Amino acid sequence: EVQLVESGGGLVQAGGSLRLSCVFSGFTFDAYAIGWFRQAPGKEREGVLCISSRGVNLTYTDSVKGRFTISSDKAKNTVYLQMDDLRPDDTAVYYCAADSPITYCSNAYPPTMDYWGKGTLVTVSS
Repeated sequence: EVQLVESGGGLVQAGGSLRLSCVFSGFTFDAYAIGWFRQAPGKEREGVLCISSRGVNLTYTDSVKGRFTISSDKAKNTVYLQMDDLRPDDTAVYYCAADSPITYCSNAYPPTMDYWGKGTLVTVSS
C-alpha cells in the first residue's frame, strides 16, 4: 500500500521560508512521480512542482518559479519542498501526491495522481 505523509507546515511571516517533507512508502517499483499541490481557502487545488524517480523536475505554476524548489532523498524515501520568499497568497493546505508506476512527471494538467497524503497547512502572515 502506497502511503504519503507530509510534515513541516506552520505559520511564517511574509518573506520567510519553510521546508515541507513528504515521506513515501509502498511503491512496488522505483518508478514514480511525486508532486506537491496546494489548495487555498475558496480556491481550486493547483499543482506546484513535481519530481520523478529519475530526478527530473516539472513546475506546474509560474507563481513559485525562483522561490520554491523540489528535491528528493531516495535513501530517506522523502521528497522536499523548499519554499522561500513566502507570500500571503501562498497560504494553503499543501498536499503530496504520487503516480506510479511512471518515470516522469506528466505535462498534462491537471496531472493524474493516484495517491494522496492528508496535507499540511502553511499560513503566511503579512
